[in-house]
Amino acid sequence: MRPDILFPLFAPARTLPGIGPRLEKLVEKLAGNKVVDLLWHLPSGLIDRRSRPKIAEVRDGEIATIEATVGLHVAPRNSRLPYRVHVSDDTGEMQIVFFNARPDHLLKTLPEGARRILSGRIEFYQGQPQLTHPDHIVRPEDMAALPLLEPVYPLTAGLPLKAVQKAARAALKLLPELPEWQDPHWLKARGWQAWHTSLRAAHAPQSLADLETGAPARARLAYDELLANQLALGLVRLRMRRLPGRTVTGDGRMRRKVIDALPFALTNAQTRALEEILSDMKSPHRMLRLLQGDVGSGKTVVALLAMLNAVEAGFQAAMMAPTEILARQHHATLAPLCAAAGVRLELLTGREKGSRRAEILAAVASGEVDILVGTHALFQEEVEFRALAFAVVDEQHRFGVHQRLMLTAKGGVGTDVLVMTATPIPRTLTLTAYGDMDVSRLDEKPPGRKPVDTRALPLDRLDEVVESLRRALTKSAQIYWVCPLVEESDEVDAAAAEERHKHLQSIFGDIVGLVHGRMKASEKDSVMARFEAGDIRILVATTVIEVGVNVPSATVMVIEHAERFGLAQLHQLRGRVGRGDDKSSCLLLYQAPLGETAAARIRIMRETEDGFRIAEEDLRLRGSGELLGTRQSGLPSFRIARIEEQAELLSAAYDDARLVLNADPELEAPRGRALRTLLYLFERDEAIRYLRSG
Repeated sequence: MRPDILFPLFAPARTLPGIGPRLEKLVEKLAGNKVVDLLWHLPSGLIDRRSRPKIAEVRDGEIATIEATVGLHVAPRNSRLPYRVHVSDDTGEMQIVFFNARPDHLLKTLPEGARRILSGRIEFYQGQPQLTHPDHIVRPEDMAALPLLEPVYPLTAGLPLKAVQKAARAALKLLPELPEWQDPHWLKARGWQAWHTSLRAAHAPQSLADLETGAPARARLAYDELLANQLALGLVRLRMRRLPGRTVTGDGRMRRKVIDALPFALTNAQTRALEEILSDMKSPHRMLRLLQGDVGSGKTVVALLAMLNAVEAGFQAAMMAPTEILARQHHATLAPLCAAAGVRLELLTGREKGSRRAEILAAVASGEVDILVGTHALFQEEVEFRALAFAVVDEQHRFGVHQRLMLTAKGGVGTDVLVMTATPIPRTLTLTAYGDMDVSRLDEKPPGRKPVDTRALPLDRLDEVVESLRRALTKSAQIYWVCPLVEESDEVDAAAAEERHKHLQSIFGDIVGLVHGRMKASEKDSVMARFEAGDIRILVATTVIEVGVNVPSATVMVIEHAERFGLAQLHQLRGRVGRGDDKSSCLLLYQAPLGETAAARIRIMRETEDGFRIAEEDLRLRGSGELLGTRQSGLPSFRIARIEEQAELLSAAYDDARLVLNADPELEAPRGRALRTLLYLFERDEAIRYLRSG
């Protein structure tokens, strides 16, 4: 249970002054629906009202705080014109301007002849200074109530800054005194203050430097958040280690047959990764390992050899892919190799129905099926394995942790899990997203993969591109044409693809095919099969072909509106070509003029094919929140920490969490109890359930 002391912070945001029913939804959209969400919503700017010029000294555009005597009120002739109030000091005079004014209210606030302090942005109109709708109007004796330094918060349309400022001030008043969860020596070495002191300081910046991620108050809070994340992942990992596992050691006979049937030798990276996986399988603990490989680095072969290790030992294995196209692709790739090894392989997706489905399910339950490949259909209740010992989850970021756990539960006693991703992930993201796993990296390409010639052209040269395709077709090339991401919507993306398909079909005829996310699975398969067979020579597609599609004869990739794609996605798409013996090329078509970030992406794509370098650059350009479509996937998003800028803090949090859990796995010592509070504070409650005494 969340400790009572934190209850006020988890009250609804609407309980804060300034947030009525009308603003509640906007605050929720901006920051969240709890008081604590406003505490994590830190200022992004600062209004400095310390400049106190005389009227003759004011400058256009500056924020100024002036003391003046109120003069004449000039009401407008009609309501569309502004209401003006003249004010003066011993150096000159200026006007205060109000639109949609209430005269009775203004006469009370600015009585003629009275002294007032006015603060706001000065504007010059027809050469004369004026102040439109001052931010503050106070009497000289109330000067102390005027905030000379005012935090500016990120806002959303319809939400006034004053309301967020007021709510944040009220939220800060609810801060409880909490036990310190950070190591005192570490705090001293970094020059950091206590948690509540840091939080108050972060909401009250004194200079622009205080808004930087490296400012002491912000860095302290970021470290708290990173430590909560690493502790939570560490607890999941501990729990996996505690669950009973099984020792799986095959005799190698099937693996040898597959290795002999391969047209190439395994790379050093493949051999190393396989040894790490086999060593995990041999240990009595459950395996949870991430296999990261760049496009075309041979992950599927490593996964197959690991699955065969389980089959050799008398068990079953399963491989789960996020889409039907990818599941069928894996099945097609593995089938000849499994046949060479004498292993029964089956495919199970939503499309296998009726008696065929019943037959597969019965064979899986009886143990006749050695390896089952499928989509998330694999973890439906009706699927029962006789002895599942090894599960491969492909493209992990498309699945949540819970789906992964559901599949492992199918094995009864500790199923070993290998998670694969073809999206190279920067080390910092690996730690935050997969910190509960051991990691193997395939950083070499199998021999024979040819480099892809990458070029960039503006979209207004489309006719030239079409002409170059005509030439490529005479040399029997096959071509992908990927249509732009219009928005996160299959429907709109499909419409864009249909347009381009129509256009190219009018030029090249029936050799142009189309595949997009709105089509039925059977239609998609039929188009892909015709493309593989060479009946379709140009395949117009949305990003459904991003991962796993393997057509070695395809040698040209055209990406339309390349500026709309992230780097990792461009790299994935380019990886669909360069798989056969012929020279391949990738054309990035962009809409000129290019923004700075888009230009940087295209430059990096032309410079390198190293997916790990591309991933690091993508993180730098986009920030962790956008990478891998974080918002849609199981990756954590951080409220305060910026891992692209604070990798060193993340490494420290990783080490700190390991040390804490090694010494105090149940978080029972004084610091451990305080760290439980930290986990609750950052809503990592799930992890606390993994504590024996939690």
